Amino acid sequence: MDPRTETIAISKETVSQLPIEAFGGGITVVETADMERVALRELARARMVGFDTETRPSFHKGRLHKVALMQLSTLDHCFLIRLNKLGISPAMKAFLENPDIIKIGLSVHDDFSVMRRIVDDLTPQGFVDLQDYVKYFYINDISLQKMYAIIFGKRISKAQRLTNWEAPELTEPQQVYAATDAWACLEMYRYLRAGNFHPDESPYIVSRESLNPHPSSYKS
Repeated sequence: MDPRTETIAISKETVSQLPIEAFGGGITVVETADMERVALRELARARMVGFDTETRPSFHKGRLHKVALMQLSTLDHCFLIRLNKLGISPAMKAFLENPDIIKIGLSVHDDFSVMRRIVDDLTPQGFVDLQDYVKYFYINDISLQKMYAIIFGKRISKAQRLTNWEAPELTEPQQVYAATDAWACLEMYRYLRAGNFHPDESPYIVSRESLNPHPSSYKS
């Protein structure tokens, strides 16, 4: 492919035809300080984890909720930290600020903003934003679902995205959805970093002009 005139993108229609992918490892819902200590100890050993957050959706203009859930995933186990019950403890703050533990997420600066509604002096370190990283592989689409589809040819369901993440109990579909998002970030990063994705061989190469046929009318 010629990066000057071509890029890699996939349509919603194509994504909808792909087989579903979901996290198949262990999931632990963390709701107590003791459980959090165990989770952080396990995650620190991994040295590289997938990261995501969920916030209760607001259907009223101007109303914002605090982040309710943080997902931290290794290759085979995901911890769902219920921040609406635990807040961001000193131990969690130290984990998020540890530059030696790599946390891979998507649009992480948005996550930082919502976490700072809980603790305003948070200074996250060791984060990799996949939206920036995929640009080195000429991938134009930056939603998690489309990126995963381009890289692995499978579809991640977003059916649970607008559910209540502050509910007293998280349903099994919510847990799998939340775990899948964090795990998928880790999987994509590892796959790309290992050199397993070859842009020239992607079936989703398109011309840049086809994505933006009228540059003069484009608004950023």
